[in-house]
Amino acid sequence: MTAVLVAAGAFLMTLIGGFAAQRTGDRRHLVLGFAAGLMLGVVSFDLLPEALAAAPTEVHGVPQALLMFAAGFLVIHIVERAVAIHRGHEGEYAEHTHGHGHRHPGTQRVGLAAAGALVAHSMMDGFAIGAAFQAGGTVGTVVAIAVVAHDFADGFNTYTITRLYGNDRRRALTLLTADALAPVTGAAITLLFTIPEQLLGLYLGFFAGFLLYLATSDILPEAHSPHPSRTTLLCTLVGVGFMWLVIGFAG
Repeated sequence: MTAVLVAAGAFLMTLIGGFAAQRTGDRRHLVLGFAAGLMLGVVSFDLLPEALAAAPTEVHGVPQALLMFAAGFLVIHIVERAVAIHRGHEGEYAEHTHGHGHRHPGTQRVGLAAAGALVAHSMMDGFAIGAAFQAGGTVGTVVAIAVVAHDFADGFNTYTITRLYGNDRRRALTLLTADALAPVTGAAITLLFTIPEQLLGLYLGFFAGFLLYLATSDILPEAHSPHPSRTTLLCTLVGVGFMWLVIGFAG
C-alpha cells in the first residue's frame, strides 16, 4: 500500500504540471521550448539508461532496448505520414486546417495518440514505484522521488501535446486527468503481480524513441516558428538541465 500512497504524490504533480501548461498566454513558444527540453532530458537521462539496464541483450550487435528505441521513432513517423499530415511551414504545426478553418482530424488523432502514450508511460511509472518497493524500501524511495519529480513534466507535456495538435481544452483536461490517475493505477496493479524486467526495458526503449520524435520533429519546430529562436533555445536548454538535476538528485 505504500507504493499506492506514494503514487498519489505523482497524481498531484501531474495535475500541477498540466495546469501550469494552461496558463501560458503569449509565451506559448517558451512553453513549447521548455517542454521539448524536458522531453529530451527524460529520454537521455532517464528512459534510455533504464531501458539499456533492463534489456541489454544484443540482437546482431545492437541492444534490444536501442532497437525498440529506433522502432518507437519510426512508428510515430509512419503514423504521421499515414494520416496524411501535410505541413506547408512550421507555423501550421499547431492548427493545420483545410477549407473553412477546420482542423485536420488526422492531426488531432496524432495528438491524442501521443498523449495516450504519455498516459501509458505514467502507468509504467506507477508499475516502477510498485516494483521498486517490492525490492526494498530504500530502492522504492529513490524511484518514487524520481517519478514524482518528473511527473510534473509528464502532466505539462500531456496537456501541451494534446493542444498542440488542435484538440480542444476539454480533451486535453480529460487526458491530463487520465495521466494523473495512471501512476496510482499502475502502482495498485503491482500489488497483484510484477512486470518482467526485460519487458519493461523494451517498453522504455520504444517510448523513448516516440518522445524523441515528438520533441525534435514537432514541438521544437513549432516553438521556433513564430518567434526569435534565442529565448526559445534558452528555455530548451533549461528544460534539459532541469531534468538532469532532478534525475541526478533522485539517483
